Amino acid sequence: MSRPVEISFTAIASEGLAERAGRIAILVPENGRLPSGLPRAAREAAARALASEAWKGTKPGQALELAFPAGMAAEALQLIALPRRADALTARKAGAAIGARHGKAELTVLAGDHPHAAEVALGLALRAYDFSAYKTARTEPAAGGDLPAEPPVSLSRTGAAEDARLSDAATPDEPETGAAPGVTPRGKVCFMHKDPEELARKARAGAARAEGVFFTRDLVNEPANVLTTSDFADRLLAMRELGLEVEVLDEDELARLGLRALLAVGQGSESPSKVVVMRWQGGGDEAPLALVGKGVVFDTGGISIKPAAGMEEMTMDMGGAGVVAGVMRTLALRRARANVVGLVGLVENMPDGRAQRPGDIVRSMKGDTIEVINTDAEGRLVLADVLWYAQDRFKPRAIVDLATLTGAVIIALGHDNAGVFSNDDAFADRFLAAARAEGEGAWRLPLGPSYDKLIDSRLADIKNTGGRPAGSITAAQFLQRFVREGTPWIHLDIAGVALPPGETALAPKGATGWGVMALDRLVRDGFEVAGEVQG
Repeated sequence: MSRPVEISFTAIASEGLAERAGRIAILVPENGRLPSGLPRAAREAAARALASEAWKGTKPGQALELAFPAGMAAEALQLIALPRRADALTARKAGAAIGARHGKAELTVLAGDHPHAAEVALGLALRAYDFSAYKTARTEPAAGGDLPAEPPVSLSRTGAAEDARLSDAATPDEPETGAAPGVTPRGKVCFMHKDPEELARKARAGAARAEGVFFTRDLVNEPANVLTTSDFADRLLAMRELGLEVEVLDEDELARLGLRALLAVGQGSESPSKVVVMRWQGGGDEAPLALVGKGVVFDTGGISIKPAAGMEEMTMDMGGAGVVAGVMRTLALRRARANVVGLVGLVENMPDGRAQRPGDIVRSMKGDTIEVINTDAEGRLVLADVLWYAQDRFKPRAIVDLATLTGAVIIALGHDNAGVFSNDDAFADRFLAAARAEGEGAWRLPLGPSYDKLIDSRLADIKNTGGRPAGSITAAQFLQRFVREGTPWIHLDIAGVALPPGETALAPKGATGWGVMALDRLVRDGFEVAGEVQG
């Protein structure tokens, strides 16, 4: 998998900056003070830049760059506007401004004593992501396959070197993907700070979250001929080495349990349908939070086939499952003091002689019958069964499901916000607060009994689509039928935010990993217990 760039933290050096190669970024406070140690010519050039009209128009978190600064070996000097009182999200944007320009050259960040330097490091790591597994013009890999993984965060000190790893658990070897070996190398990053040990301590949790986001992005970016249901399950099984309990339910077991709606979606594919259960037991005897993800590894629409234009992006229809996987990875890496179970339904929706047809009626694990009006409204069939299984087996305190479920949510909210639906106002407010704190757009949309009539079926208990009106709402209303009374539940429709058409503040064009940080924050703020980790 892609790894966050290696970042080390060292004490501020007043000498030697002139000889540092690569790139140098300076966090510039509101008073415009430059660090000591810059050669005179470079300092004068930087001072001129800070007095320019271009700098006056530079907003907090943005950058101004000087190429080949005089008197320095560096190829670029980047000036980052970051007031000391800037909030954490602005600090991440500042880091992203650095990460967006980071390439193969080594990078030195002169962070002074900025209180949000750890957030700068997180933003840098997130924006420096590069999914290049299938690019052939790359550095030759190390013997034996993939380049060796570097620790996400390391701490270096004069005369000594300490490793500030995220946990004692080893990072598991990743399964073969079929891609050409090797990755685009990123230059190492060194943060110079007044208190490097404290900064490294603060950066640990951020590094765990970055790795969870990267895991999600990789999964969503992978092509469907590589990320089959079996390959997906194998990648999740590999996370046992992080301390997660992982089990895979195959088609025979799913049939025995009665997950017939899920199995109907995948019956036209050569890839076998699966449900993967991941458990992190860090909170003693507390009932878990359940995270449920839609994992349609490719969605043709089935017999109700989609138009050809844009169908290649349906490799991202497992985005909900990808987010659940990334959150579980983050929780394990940072050894969260919480009990969380992640369940993903992995299927492929293909047209075939065995595929389900419009007009078919299937019976869910709950026992409700569902009339299939449109085989392209398949994700809710997968989630219905996995939601019921999660409640039946784990009796969770609360449930969050995630899915790239409807195009209608993009019409409603565009690519800036995920749609949020909930049966519990307090739980919804807690999630929305977590999403705001992490800068991940989310907007609550309504539910209500009046929408039920749109999915009433003449032949069965419910039909799987109510047509175009309120399409994202009726999809959520459908899912609510499979949530037990009294169980706090949130449905997140992430169709617009999982793979937007362009780059975002913290991600290059491609998969964003939206939701990993918000859900990790939800766990930290509302589901962790006091004391040492139990699992």
